[in-house]
Parts: sequence; C-alpha cells; structure tokens
Amino acid sequence: MRTVSFLLALLWVALLNCIGQTPNRYTLVPRPAQLEPRPGEFVLGPGTTFLVPAGLPALKTVVDSFASQINRSTGLSMAVQTGTASPAAGTNQLVFITSRDTTLGSEGYRIDATDSRITVEATATNGFFYAVQTLYQLLPPAILGKPAVAGTGKPAWTIPACRIQDRPRYVYRGLHLDVSRHFFSVPFIKRYLDLMALHKFNTFHWHLTDDQGWRIEIKKYPKLTQVGAQRRETIVGHYDDYDPQVFDGQPYGGFYTQDQVREVVRYAAARHITVVPEIELPGHALAALAAYPELSCNPSSTYQPATKWGVFTDVFCPTETTFGFLQDVLTEVMSLFPGKYIHIGGDECPKDAWRKSTFCQQLIKREGLKNEHELQLYFINRIDKFVTAKGRRIIGWDEILEGNGPTTRLSPKATVMSWRGTKGGIQAARQQHDVVMTPGKFCYLDHYQGDPALEPTGFGDLLPLSLVYSYNPTPTELSPAEATHILGAQGNVWTEYIDTPEQAEYMVWPRAAALAEVVWTPLALKDYTDFSRRLPTHLARLSSLNVNYARTFFDATLSAQPTSDGKVQVTLTKNPLAPGELRYTVDGSIPSGESSRYEQPLVLDQSTTVRTATFQGSQPLSQLAKVQTEFLVSKATGKPYTLVSAPTTGRPDRNYSLTNGVVGGMGGYELANVVSFANDINLIIDLGTSQPVEGVRVGFVKYTAKNMCLPRQVEIAVSDDGKTFRPALTTKTNAAEGGKRAIVRLPFDFPPTTARYVRIIARTVGTVPAGLRNPGKAAQMAVDEIEVR
Repeated sequence: MRTVSFLLALLWVALLNCIGQTPNRYTLVPRPAQLEPRPGEFVLGPGTTFLVPAGLPALKTVVDSFASQINRSTGLSMAVQTGTASPAAGTNQLVFITSRDTTLGSEGYRIDATDSRITVEATATNGFFYAVQTLYQLLPPAILGKPAVAGTGKPAWTIPACRIQDRPRYVYRGLHLDVSRHFFSVPFIKRYLDLMALHKFNTFHWHLTDDQGWRIEIKKYPKLTQVGAQRRETIVGHYDDYDPQVFDGQPYGGFYTQDQVREVVRYAAARHITVVPEIELPGHALAALAAYPELSCNPSSTYQPATKWGVFTDVFCPTETTFGFLQDVLTEVMSLFPGKYIHIGGDECPKDAWRKSTFCQQLIKREGLKNEHELQLYFINRIDKFVTAKGRRIIGWDEILEGNGPTTRLSPKATVMSWRGTKGGIQAARQQHDVVMTPGKFCYLDHYQGDPALEPTGFGDLLPLSLVYSYNPTPTELSPAEATHILGAQGNVWTEYIDTPEQAEYMVWPRAAALAEVVWTPLALKDYTDFSRRLPTHLARLSSLNVNYARTFFDATLSAQPTSDGKVQVTLTKNPLAPGELRYTVDGSIPSGESSRYEQPLVLDQSTTVRTATFQGSQPLSQLAKVQTEFLVSKATGKPYTLVSAPTTGRPDRNYSLTNGVVGGMGGYELANVVSFANDINLIIDLGTSQPVEGVRVGFVKYTAKNMCLPRQVEIAVSDDGKTFRPALTTKTNAAEGGKRAIVRLPFDFPPTTARYVRIIARTVGTVPAGLRNPGKAAQMAVDEIEVR
C-alpha cells in the first residue's frame, strides 16, 4: 500500500508537467510570509550531512526525526552531526543555526537554500520545527512516503534554491475533533496530529465529553467511563432521515485511559502542538448524569447517554455537590494537560431544568441574579475561579458571554470561542476578552463540501474549499486595539455523521489545508488562484501519506435546460482552477480515461444518468462515479403548465421546474429542484399538440419528519381544448407511508388516449398521520418532476 502511495505521488508530479504550464517550484501550504526564488537546487545524496549546534537536545530531536524520515523515504543514509558551521565547512550540508533575530518570534524561521548548502535559522525549537515542515514541502511529495521504492522512476531528491523568511499571522492555529459522538483510537489521533503538524497548526482541541459519551478516565469517578462512556445504540442516518427514527441496536463506547491521554499529550508536544481538553458544562451533560444522577436537578431520575444527536434539557445542577464533582474532575484533567487552556464548553445549555428547580430559583434570589442566564454565568465564573486559582485559563463557546449584566460579568481572563457567526467574537474582543474565531459558516468541517446529493453524509450546510480559504478571522469592525484580542481561528470537526477514520480525513482535508493558510499567511498574500495552483502538488503529499482526502476541487458541475423540441441539454462545467479534462458517460456507467471527452453541451433525447469525472490522461483526478445526475425525458419535457393551486413561498416554482427534466435531490437537510404545496396540488400541462398519452409519473417527496407526506389520492384527467377534461385515472396512495425520506416516483398508468392537456390533482392527507414524528401537524406535499408517457 505504501509503495502504491509512493508511485501515486510520482504520478502526481508527472501530471503537473503535462498540464501545459511550468510547474511551480515552491508549492508550499501554507504560503510563507516571504519567499525569494533563486536558480539552482540543492541535491540530497549519500554525502549530505545535517549539522546541529551542540547543547540543543530539543533541536537535535527535530533534526534527527527529519533525517530519519528522509533516509527512510530515499534509501539514503545521511548523518546528523553536532558542531558549528564555518565558512571552511564542506558543501552539501543542511546547517541549523540559532538566531538572535527577535523579528522572527518564537515560531518564525529563515531558510537560505543554495545549490551547495541550506542554512536554517530560528530563535526557538518550534521555529526550527516549522522550518522542517517547509523543507518537507520543498522536496518531492514522495519524501513523505515510506519505504523507498526500488528501481527506476524515483524522483531526484532536490530542494529548489530560495530564501524564505516566515512567521505565522496568528498565535492560535487550531483543529478540533469531537470524540464523544464517535470515538477515535489513539493511533488515529496521532495521525491527526501528524497532519496538523505538517500544516503548522499548533493547537488540538480535544472534545472529550458530551451527551453521547464521556471519553476520559477520571480515577475518582470510575462510573464516568463504566457507565457514561457506553450508549446502548446509535441513531441511523441523518436525524430526520427516518420517520420514526431508526436505531442500530448496537452498544457503542470507548474512552481513553489516563496513560493514553499522557501518550497523546507527549506525542503532540513533540510536534509543538498544545492539546486543549474540553469538559462540557453546564449543558451536554447526559453521559455524566447517567453515571452520577445526583449531579442533576432531579436526582431521583434515571439518565442514560444519548443515543441520538441534538440538545437535551437535562444539565448539571449548580449545587455544591456538582461544583465539588467538577473541581475534582478538572483537577485530574489539569494534571494530564499542561497547556494554558481548559475548555469548559458553556454552549447550548437549556434552562428548563433550572426553571423548574426550587433549589435553582432560591439560588438566583440568594445571589441577586436576574434570571437563569445570569445563573449560567454564575456557574461559569465559579469554574473560572477554580481553574484560574490553579494557574490556568478557561476557554468556552460564545454562550459564556450570556448573562453579562450589572451584577454578573464574565471573568476578564476567560477566552471566548466564537462559533455562532462572528458576533460573539466581536462582542468579546470589545470587552477585552481574547477570542478564537470558529464561525460555522467558514470553519465547521463537518458540513458538506460539494453537492450534498453526491457527498458522504454531512451535518448540513455547504462549506466548499474556496469558502474556507476566503475567511479572514479578524473582523473589520474591530479597532486595531480590539483586533489584538483575536488570537486566531480553528476548524471544528463534529462527528455525529463521521464514524470512521476514513470519513474524518475526507471531511477535514484539504479544507484544513486552506484554513492553515488562513491562520498562517499574511492577509495581503492570500490568493485562492495561487493556492489552487499549489494544491495539486500538496494533494500529492497527502497521497504519499495515504490520506483519504476529498477531491471536490476537481469535480465538475452539471446544469441542464429543456430544448424547444422536448429534449434536455446538459452543460458540464469544469473547475477552471483545476488541471485535467472532463470525460463523461450517458449510459450510467463509470467514466474511464477512454470515455468521451466533454467538448460541448450534451443533448439527451431519452431518460438517463450522466456521469462525469476529471482526468489527466487515463488517471482520474476526481472521484469516479461521484458526479452524476439523473435526467428525465418525456412528452412533458420543456412543456409549460398552469398551476391552479399556488406553491409555497419557501419552495416556489422557478421557470417550469417541474418539467425541466432535472430530478430533485435530497442531500443533507435541503431539498433541491422541488416545488412544495400547502394544500392540494392542481396543475395542467400543455403538451402543445394532441398526441397519444397512456400514463403519468410524478416524483413526490416523502419527508414526514418535515411534515411532507405523500398524497392520499391522485386524479388524472385529459383534454383536447384545456377546458373540458375527461377522467383518465383516480387512485389511492399510501399517504401514511413512513420510513426513510425519499423522492418516490409514483406511476399512474391509464388506457391509451389522445390529448393535448393533462391535468394532475394530488389530494393532501391534511394532517400528518398517526405513527409518524409529528402526528396532527399540517401536512405539505412536494413534487420534483413530472413525466408524461
């Protein structure tokens, strides 16, 4: 497998030489602050040596690891020597020198590469570490593979001559991983950290507790992992996929021992990554309450870790018992994590239990609080006081700002993580709180990155690579003084719908590479076109590491419109920033390098599925068979119709979208290419001329969790003049049908007849039937495409 990855990386480099333009010699991600190209190149060979100053064991460790990786990938045996370089020293050396240049900061570095020597300077070990990550990227992508591939075709192990001076834009450059919804092993966490390090991230936010599972061993409270780490089953599919909801019936659990936590923390530290643990409070506490119900406002109740996603009303009760418990937990947590920050959550805490609690209401009065929101701030400040007394600082989601008022203020040392847009970050910075920006629109990597109908299950919303790259963490509304409180940004990976390491990597990369440039590169140097030019080589690096990254960068888009003669014209559009060419099939088969090359719009005269992929020669760049769309061609295609009943404003008709030949989609939470109606559907299609007809097929949306039901009855009638209609068919349908949401294409066949007009009336069931999610609620209907045979 590693040999295949090595060869794939070589192929990527070869492809770059075939795209008709000179390959970029400096395909660095993130882009450095300053880079001066030079002619020539430094060649690694058997005589290459690495020279490290004496008395710097941490630096020696960094260089030893670098040399070891290169030797493993190249098959060379290059040595690391200790000593001081001099003008008389030999050539073909990589020399590491401690700098006194304070402008570099602790994370900055300088690389001076010629054809005979490379000099690396930094003021601190982490600066040298980041310099090494840059050297990896100056080498061919296969340098990250292992072991060496014997025989011909190996790349020349060269570093292009250049001068680089670099330092990060922000001090906080983070990636997050939720291990509560789905658990990830220590080896995967280490791999996650390795990839973070390659991209110069320096903070790993480890989301360890939530309603669905408590994932960290706490010695004083063993039930947290004995009970709280195990849920009895897990919801299947999206939250609203099935009605009623379906569960897999499989117990699910996992947690990290304290020894494993220490192992991860040490591993991260060796890569200059600080681990920030998150212990959720006062909400998202069901797993803890399942273990210790006395921490709730209803101690006599029985709780269990959540088996589905969402926000739950059972939360920690602000009793002295609870504070004692949390202080004990945080004491053990702080003994495991030496970093400055302890993340305490603070988000999505319903106040229902507190409103009903006599104790909480008395506490509000005793402390002079206005309401339950100020009670939450009281809760947060109690925890902050304890954490601060231990020499640490809390960080929490932007809800920790709620409740600020004359009598209650958030501790000035608390750092705010702004996730609900940028408003919370702006408010916090203006109140002189440090801020980490992580708004969902730009930083939630669990969101879809391509067409939801074609992507693995995501949480919802669309976050393409280009949108991640466009983000600027420092809001323009802030003054220069306020802007100093923006520490940086973080990508978040919530795992409700990410249950395997492969899918986690797919969701994270390469979007996290774009975010790495957002938080490292000077704003003036950010350029998505330039990033796109560097991206294919960077993806070759990820291939060398066997990373299951998303290839949506290479995906084409499909658009369609009916023609005047009743056909469908399909236009394929390639990403203009990606290399390669489009190939397609119109018979539903998977495209190959031998498939037809796309040169002009396709005209379809029959129903079919169009598949397309981007190729460089015979090598696919995009994921095979991913970009596909079904098109329907019938006597109704391109024909106008009259809507006797008006559609809803939320999903209106757009230019006869029910006869445009395009099948609707149900990816994510959204419906595409559908028209919805609050009551009966009544429409009349004009076929243009009288002609034989013998059936109708209608795509109805079955999405009962959103109150969209199938009709109870469908009536088909035909006419020659559009005024006098004669019945063709009346039939009942299963309006109470539940199960998985879908677009159900219902056929309605009738004896052959001749007609110009076809009327379709679909009768609503009125209200959602019993046995479904929302019985008694007003039912809607939605339609995606109508065919006439």
